[in-house]
Amino acid sequence: MRATVDRTGLDPQGRLPKVQVRRVRKGDLSKVKDVFEQTFGDFLERQLGTRPRQAFSGAQYVHHRWLMEPWGCFVAEEDNAKIVGAALAVTWGSLGLLGPVAVLTNYQNQTIGQQLIHAAQEFFDENKATLHGCVTYPTSPKHLFLYHKFGYRPKSLTCVMSRAIDRMPPRTAPAGAKAAKAPLAVRRFSTLEETKKKAALARLHRITNAVCRGLDLSKEVEIVDGLALGDTLLLERGRDVAGFAIYHTPGVSEAPTGALYVKFLAIDPPQRKVEHLAEFVAAIEALGQEVGVQRVILPVYTRYWLAYSTLVQCGYQVDFTMIRMQRGKQEDYEDPTHLVLDDWR
Repeated sequence: MRATVDRTGLDPQGRLPKVQVRRVRKGDLSKVKDVFEQTFGDFLERQLGTRPRQAFSGAQYVHHRWLMEPWGCFVAEEDNAKIVGAALAVTWGSLGLLGPVAVLTNYQNQTIGQQLIHAAQEFFDENKATLHGCVTYPTSPKHLFLYHKFGYRPKSLTCVMSRAIDRMPPRTAPAGAKAAKAPLAVRRFSTLEETKKKAALARLHRITNAVCRGLDLSKEVEIVDGLALGDTLLLERGRDVAGFAIYHTPGVSEAPTGALYVKFLAIDPPQRKVEHLAEFVAAIEALGQEVGVQRVILPVYTRYWLAYSTLVQCGYQVDFTMIRMQRGKQEDYEDPTHLVLDDWR
């Protein structure tokens, strides 16, 4: 395949380069990270008028996602020599998540991004993902139109919310919340005996399957546990798991510098009570204080309106918004009363 690029992408003889899309290899990882940082740094500089020191504030996406889903990571390579674009894709059971996708600024507008997305779509189809999703910038017509070409439809906003936890006042329950009849406890997945982790994953799968048929976060739990990116917090009542939260702590994870970041949280739908989410958030904040971070980051999809409203009552404020885009089945799982926090970035 061939792609026409800006003048800086031409070779010394003025010939068009050949761009080939292939899967990521281990030796590509640092170059892929650089492509994401440079591309998103350029975009944010155009949007904000000043270039951020780090495009993702210290969060990292490449290495652990490649280890978790190597067949879903792709690069666009010029003349078998220079990586000019990259796309990451993972599957959460029946849900395929696309992103980040990046093409170096001087190589944009020449179908390279489309070629990368097409490769990711084939990966989703191979893995029988029935719902495909991504998030993008709601103020960028260019991004919206790119995903629209592949059948993605804009849905509701995802709010990335945070609360400072240094010198934080004691947690008060949201208005109208009642105390839980039976005591809730939290436990870290990493503290379980290896022989009990498989059974725990099965319990978590029952929760996610009740949220969306086929949704499975097992790979996320295992990669966070295996690479010590953070942990998974289990919300328990007796022997029953009432909910769980996959979180990252700063380092080589998706957590920005100085923050504990929750990638996914769900309260078991049959046990969905606002007080359960409030207690769980308080436990996460206590964990943040324990590990020495300054704030907790919680993403929430606004279609899960009860979860969003609960976070607002808990003192969380919106840092920025992204728009969720979907293709495939659309509405059958988006119950506004589900207490779910998830991030499709």
